[in-house]
Amino acid sequence: MHKIKTQFEKDVIKGLTDYPKHLPSKYIYDERGDKLFQEIMAMPEYYLTDCEFEILSQKKSQICETFFDSDGFDLIELGAGDGKKTKILLKQLAEKKYDFKYLPVDISKSVLEELKSTLHIEIPEVKVELQQGTYFDILADLDKYRNRKKVILFLGSNIGNLLHENVIKFLKQIQENMQKNDILFMGFDQKKQPQTILDAYNDKTKITESFNKNLLRRINNDFEANFDLDEFIHWETYNPETGTALSFLVSKKDQNVKIEKLNLDVHFKAWESLHVEISQKYDDEVIRWIADKADLEIVDFFSDEKDNYRNYIFRSK
Repeated sequence: MHKIKTQFEKDVIKGLTDYPKHLPSKYIYDERGDKLFQEIMAMPEYYLTDCEFEILSQKKSQICETFFDSDGFDLIELGAGDGKKTKILLKQLAEKKYDFKYLPVDISKSVLEELKSTLHIEIPEVKVELQQGTYFDILADLDKYRNRKKVILFLGSNIGNLLHENVIKFLKQIQENMQKNDILFMGFDQKKQPQTILDAYNDKTKITESFNKNLLRRINNDFEANFDLDEFIHWETYNPETGTALSFLVSKKDQNVKIEKLNLDVHFKAWESLHVEISQKYDDEVIRWIADKADLEIVDFFSDEKDNYRNYIFRSK
């Protein structure tokens, strides 16, 4: 009998036996999932990337000045990915000859190794120390970086993958490991025209659909399951009032799925949904409320020209 060992196995069993069914989006990311997400970020509909590129490119000097400390600093990036946007800041910091070390954090080993390789070629003067693991694993270790200022980066509106309650817990964990001069630099996608948001997560080329279905593909490969990806449709919803975008995979028919390695049989009714992703949008009022609950204060923010997206700087109260 197969013994359940990994968190992935536990989450698959819990999520597929709950009602309604759900699975954590972090498991979408393997080598294939990473590549698909890079394709998503390059889509014209996916405005978030361009907005943050605009902010970092046009405001890089002012942003990096907020990072500076005469004793040097550690730049810790949660969910570093391919680092394309971060390199804008890293180049600016290197040009200014700031004393810093870059610690990119990501769940994907392949992405981190690729990032280190490209940095070695593009900005060889940057000192890099890879940190593989989930945000929460690494947050537990943040306390060891106490000798000098910490600058914690969280770009790409990744915070939108969490419900408000979990955002507050997450920010509180960061705050508890921040000293007085440490700062948190974090991206928040703003509420906007609802159709713009729906289009960003429901592209006509179906890259987002392939990305979300990669979760089922992973379960097939890792646990010898027989999900038929063609028998699920990708469905996106957005509530303008709450600012919540939700992604579902919906069963097109009454069907059974067998997951051999987990000794699990899962039944889907016709049109039953499997929730796979959340993308939360914010306004100033909500961000101030969340920050206050996490004992953080807003120091400043930078926005794109249309104010579709903002990068906030927080300090511990």
